[in-house]
Amino acid sequence: METAAIKTQRAVVVSKSGDKSVVCQIDYRVKHPQYGKYIRRRTKLGVHDPKNLAQVGDKVEITQCRPISKTKSWRLVKIVEKAVIE
Repeated sequence: METAAIKTQRAVVVSKSGDKSVVCQIDYRVKHPQYGKYIRRRTKLGVHDPKNLAQVGDKVEITQCRPISKTKSWRLVKIVEKAVIE
């Protein structure tokens, strides 16, 4: 019986969207099919943060999980780097 690999990603918290929830953004670059120039793209994901640890600007590691709500199907694994607050 084969099991799919658990997907983990590194992302940046861009919003605290409520209790136990954050919105994370993954930035990446893709090559334009015709012109060959690299284009910046982003994906925003709803992430479950059960202990409300993440703050805006933190770099976090997230993993895929079962759907927790309509928009959340990722959960926070750990905070890789805290945001610098000035």
